[in-house]
Amino acid sequence: MFWLILFGTLLLMTLGGTIYLITRFHKFSFMQKLAEKHKVLSWLLCLVPLGGICCFALINVYSIIIVVLHLIFFWIIADIIGAIVRKIAKKERHFYIEGFLTIIAVAVYLTFGWFNAHNVRRTAYTVHTDKPLSGGSLRIVGIADSHLGITLDGDSFTKEMERVQNENPDVVVVAGDFVDDDSCRKDMIQSCKALGELKTKYGVYFIFGNHDKGYFEGHRDFTEAELRDELIKNNVIILEDEAAEVSGDFRIIGRQDKSNEERKDISVITKDLDTSKFELILDHQPNDYDNEAAVGADLVFSGHTHGGHIWPAGYIGVLIGANDRAYGTEKRENTEFIVTSGISGWAIPFKTGTFSEYVVIDVTN
Repeated sequence: MFWLILFGTLLLMTLGGTIYLITRFHKFSFMQKLAEKHKVLSWLLCLVPLGGICCFALINVYSIIIVVLHLIFFWIIADIIGAIVRKIAKKERHFYIEGFLTIIAVAVYLTFGWFNAHNVRRTAYTVHTDKPLSGGSLRIVGIADSHLGITLDGDSFTKEMERVQNENPDVVVVAGDFVDDDSCRKDMIQSCKALGELKTKYGVYFIFGNHDKGYFEGHRDFTEAELRDELIKNNVIILEDEAAEVSGDFRIIGRQDKSNEERKDISVITKDLDTSKFELILDHQPNDYDNEAAVGADLVFSGHTHGGHIWPAGYIGVLIGANDRAYGTEKRENTEFIVTSGISGWAIPFKTGTFSEYVVIDVTN
């Protein structure tokens, strides 16, 4: 319900802001001169830039909303600064510099966001433990939120898995939202195959996120069951509120997503488990930190937030209690928590609040 209200509010702001933008386009000097002779024509020409923005519909409607909202916010700030400067300088406006600077600033800012979304970085963490580990160390490579179809298709996901393979991981974990309602069967099958071709010591482990099972029945050309079949066919181990004894000294617990009403409490899953093993919990949404720390988990890996995706969404999510953390690492009691910004993101092909990444976690003792 929260997200429906949020998206509804953004849509209303976009519609209202569109009218504001039309009035801003009309302030350019060439429009003002045209209005002196052809007032109606000058206003009609103000719709042309909006038509250009609508070209983002070739990606999706969310891209249009993001571009329009950034133009609105940047333009309001520019107008306020311009008004203050003119008042201090005691000069009248002869050239609408605010408008030109706004368009340039938004273009540069969103180009930066496009680059951050489409170029996957490597982020490394080191976690120390007093528990015994075979060989004294463990390398975990984690990904989340590939949302196949927005910045990664089957081919590009396969290339990213080649980078993951070059990290020589002991284990690879996928922390949810592998696909969503806009993913296609071809990309799903190819990406499952890419996971299956990874050569690791302990294998590939997978949990479902809130998008994997699909929100709209029949919207995509494959089912949840077919996704499961492809993962299993490629030897990917799916964990759903269960623990996997990976080795004599290493365990992975995979949780159902918070959106699943049948999800078990973490204390129920761990109540009979030996605490002497190094324990990794995969939990798509990072919002059960106190309970996961209370059961003595060593490491919790999550995604979901996309690191904030569009600034300042990540900070808002933490402030309203939707997430315990938006990005990075945090320690509570003896538990280390890591939230990845995701190897891609949902629907929006820009990341202005963060960047796309895969995570390398070296556990040492």
